[in-house]
Amino acid sequence: MQYQVEIEIDLARDAVIEKFNNRENFKHWQQGLLSLEHLSGIPGTKDAKTKLNYQMGKRTIEMLETITKVDFPESFHSTYEAKGVFNTQENYFKEVNSQKTNWISKSHFSFTSLTMKLVGFLFPSSFKKQSLKYMIDFKNFAENGISLANDQD
Repeated sequence: MQYQVEIEIDLARDAVIEKFNNRENFKHWQQGLLSLEHLSGIPGTKDAKTKLNYQMGKRTIEMLETITKVDFPESFHSTYEAKGVFNTQENYFKEVNSQKTNWISKSHFSFTSLTMKLVGFLFPSSFKKQSLKYMIDFKNFAENGISLANDQD
């Protein structure tokens, strides 16, 4: 399954990248994030690995992030592995003008378990909806300082 979502952020691209690339900010815009643990490599660089834990409803999901390309301010690519799912994500940051940035996210999901294959088949829009929600939450945090961190405690 593949899809693309995008959002325009009312900030200069450098400001968007600064907020996006700061792992301390994840808690402010990634709803359900419980923890992140750096595992290997130099944080924020190609081949770095991080374990992410999320609470999604009643389920706890552990994900392994591997950074596959860092070319700021243009792009940031990574993969995410979780039980039954492998996701490749490409993020592109385009200057609209000196105070606006277009964030484009391309996702490709492969399902490795029967359960996740069924979820992907029956509810494909839920994946796209979740990606867009993270982007909207990032926009709200970046532009207005609206944090989800207090919602998760």
